[in-house]
Amino acid sequence: MEQYQGFRLAVAPMMDWTDRHCRVFHRILSRRARLYSEMVTTGAVLHGDRTRLLGFSPEEHPVAVQLGGSNPADLARAARICEELGYDEVNLNVGCPSDRVQEGRFGACLMQEPALVGEGVAAMKAAVHIPVTVKCRIGVDEQDPEAALDALVAAVHAAGVDGLTVHARKAWLKGLSPRENRDIPPLDHDRVYRLKAAHPDLPVAINGGIRSVAEWREHLARLDGVMIGREAYQNPEILLAVDPELHGEPAPVADGFEAIERMLPYVEARLAEGVRLSAITRHMIGLFPGRPGARLYRRHLATESVKPGAGTGVLREAAEHVRRAERRLEAA
Repeated sequence: MEQYQGFRLAVAPMMDWTDRHCRVFHRILSRRARLYSEMVTTGAVLHGDRTRLLGFSPEEHPVAVQLGGSNPADLARAARICEELGYDEVNLNVGCPSDRVQEGRFGACLMQEPALVGEGVAAMKAAVHIPVTVKCRIGVDEQDPEAALDALVAAVHAAGVDGLTVHARKAWLKGLSPRENRDIPPLDHDRVYRLKAAHPDLPVAINGGIRSVAEWREHLARLDGVMIGREAYQNPEILLAVDPELHGEPAPVADGFEAIERMLPYVEARLAEGVRLSAITRHMIGLFPGRPGARLYRRHLATESVKPGAGTGVLREAAEHVRRAERRLEAA
């Protein structure tokens, strides 16, 4: 197997956000960004509706699946299924702080069980040929981030992990909601830099609070990759910078208007399958931030896409609000 090189930029796996419709849209904006599924539990992979939970479109490649679980045998079986379905990478979630994952003994609480994480990684490595990676925090609750992250990395590195993405803040398992865990614990990017310096052979990417192309460059001067989350979702046009800025290649489309046009055949195909328009357009509502007519664009999508029989014309009409506003501004 060719050695895993990691990624320059990825869009983080986000529950209720990075579904297959979101990923197709993001792929239109960048050929090179690594895309991730929402977290899927091993139980769901083994016993659930795989088409609904794990289905993806060929144009999404390179696309990774994120698994939630802690039983090494189940992780191995789930990883093998995901490989057979065509995913390019399997990632283990060691960072989600929700009550549900704590009850299921996976996610961020596994920061407290590094040996078990190592066993899970080793089992998956033995089961598949695609890269096996981990996404983690720098620690949880009262853990010392130096000792906690070192222990986890030692375990997964020994198990043969292909890469590590570190959300550069602690997770508080008691007293903070998952939403609060995205903002309140302070970021510690330097801790991730020290980790990479100690493991120069391990691909290390950073996640947490990264909002600009300038920040990408700053982190990439010291690390292998950058993972962005909410910024990619709330300001998707930032992904237009990935290919030219990080790979020296032109962006696939010029702007949000062209992205909408490129998305229309996919939208039409999904509508024909019975998917509601709003299930797709909710991922596109962040286009045109700060531009004239953007508010009308968002309002039009929000109100019209939920109506019975809503079709691709709704997207074109929404974009036209921005076009008209810009024309008025130019004529003024």
